Amino acid sequence: MSRVTVYTRTGCSTCVTAEADVARICGELAVGWEAVDVDSDPELRAEYGDRVPVILVDGREHGFWRVEEPRLRKALVTDR
Repeated sequence: MSRVTVYTRTGCSTCVTAEADVARICGELAVGWEAVDVDSDPELRAEYGDRVPVILVDGREHGFWRVEEPRLRKALVTDR
């Protein structure tokens, strides 16, 4: 099961950067993650489309527009 979800969209350079950061951090911490294109679902597009990339940890919104690495690392090592 993925602990981190990155809501993204095709053609978004900020999303590409966020996905690379999440992949690196999650890889180092052995944490599962997935990317979901908000344009694949009208509800996701309505909720997150104007803020992509949006990062969720354990189903809760953690941040948007960029990865705050120290904060994400802290969230992923808490309660392990």
